[in-house]
Amino acid sequence: MNISRWFGLHVRNRTAMLKRKYRESEETMGKIVVAEFVSLDGIIENPAWTAPFWNDAIADYKSDEMRQVDALLLGRTTYEGFASAWPTHPEEGWYKDKMNSMPKHVASSQSELEWNASRIEGDLADSIAKLKAEQNLLVFGSGKLVHFLNAHGLIDEYRLVVYPVLLGKGDRLWESVDAEATLELSENRALDNGVLLTTYRVTAPAVVRPSFH
Repeated sequence: MNISRWFGLHVRNRTAMLKRKYRESEETMGKIVVAEFVSLDGIIENPAWTAPFWNDAIADYKSDEMRQVDALLLGRTTYEGFASAWPTHPEEGWYKDKMNSMPKHVASSQSELEWNASRIEGDLADSIAKLKAEQNLLVFGSGKLVHFLNAHGLIDEYRLVVYPVLLGKGDRLWESVDAEATLELSENRALDNGVLLTTYRVTAPAVVRPSFH
């Protein structure tokens, strides 16, 4: 067997093994989905810049996302912004109703929370893992929390709406990565306005790097 064929088989076999082990460990659990509006240079902060691009296709994508989850998982800053905006949001309909009524689990030191929210108690990683075992959780914004979830291997899916803008400054989805993961592109749709609707599923908690020694 020549080296290039051996290399290809080795990588595929190793990747398949990691994916199989990961799927087996996730079969009986809910999932954590991270949903972000992202500029082309990776910025997620204060996404008011997304408004000129909003259309029915993005609305449908976000609606499908909301239908599949049981509760929100939020960092403190995102929770505070949402809790002040959504109860009086001008939008009417089932999406607003679900946003306001569904449970919210918040990573915060603040004990008094409103908007049907509760603080995550105890060890954060263990407590979130227990919540995940019981329900499907959706993360909006919450950049620091996303980094924490990735570092502890708790994210199952990324739903990224990527916008054709370069912002230069602001909080980025990834400044650095604390834990590796292999992802599978399960959805990718390019809209006429240049926006990409993408869904990546985490298939393994590591990246295969074959050794040639």
